[in-house]
Amino acid sequence: MHQLSLGDFELSVFSDGTYPLDGGAFFGVIPKVMWSRKMEADERNYISSGLNSLLVRTGKQTVLIETGMGNKLSERMVKFYGQPAKLLDNLSAANIAPEDIDIVINSHLHFDHCGWNTVRDKTGKIVPTFPRAKYYAPEGEWQYARRPSERDSISFIADNYDPLVASGQMTLLKGGEEIVPGISVRIFPGHTAHMLGIIVNGTPGGGTNGKGTALAVPADAPGNRALAPERTVACYISDLMPTTAHIDLTWGMGFDLYPLQTIASKKEYYARALPERWLTVFTHDPKTPWAYIEKDELGKMVAKAA
Repeated sequence: MHQLSLGDFELSVFSDGTYPLDGGAFFGVIPKVMWSRKMEADERNYISSGLNSLLVRTGKQTVLIETGMGNKLSERMVKFYGQPAKLLDNLSAANIAPEDIDIVINSHLHFDHCGWNTVRDKTGKIVPTFPRAKYYAPEGEWQYARRPSERDSISFIADNYDPLVASGQMTLLKGGEEIVPGISVRIFPGHTAHMLGIIVNGTPGGGTNGKGTALAVPADAPGNRALAPERTVACYISDLMPTTAHIDLTWGMGFDLYPLQTIASKKEYYARALPERWLTVFTHDPKTPWAYIEKDELGKMVAKAA
């Protein structure tokens, strides 16, 4: 478990395990001779993809961002991906029970991001994994998931979200909302059309500017030198940058439905994240779940350990 304090908040990363993923698909048009310097592949060209969920304790609520792959994959999908299903065990090891979670936020509705939203009970009925929680997900994602294209229909498992929408336990978001004080969402299109970045602002009294972006004073702003060591904003950027190997503007996944928008969204993200020194949380990095992204002396993006 990785853990740190972010202003008034406590952040922890919990893993649902790892699963094999084709390296070519993971890096799209980037040649293997380049991406293999950053991630090791096995003899089948598979890399190990992480399943990182972010737990935020605000002092009033316990918020779980993303719920991994879960345990409801079909036999066919298990042959491709396995089924690690480690999240609940890892939460339990930290003395966190499903009943302790107040809020669950899904960045989008692909099966490896919302799998533990629900489970099957002893009778086979689909029930919420986190019975007390209020769930949140992008409305555009849910609408698309009802009629996905042939290209990505395998990415959606309706049991992960439809029962929650039907019961009213899941609230569908337009993008730009503040879920609780200090935690807001913003749409970063590219991987999908409506994928959310979840922005966590641990600044005392932290919130949003009404546009779905966290307010943060740049650490090096004139008159604020005393704030320089303190970094109080993090963003779970989801599949916009799934690992530290994807931080370059042009390094995207073959799974991205809108690759040019991925580049535009990265530019938009970096316009805030770099000068304000945000902590970036990576959903699929098996070794580095979060890091500070900076530019080196040559202008290249580099990830610095938190």
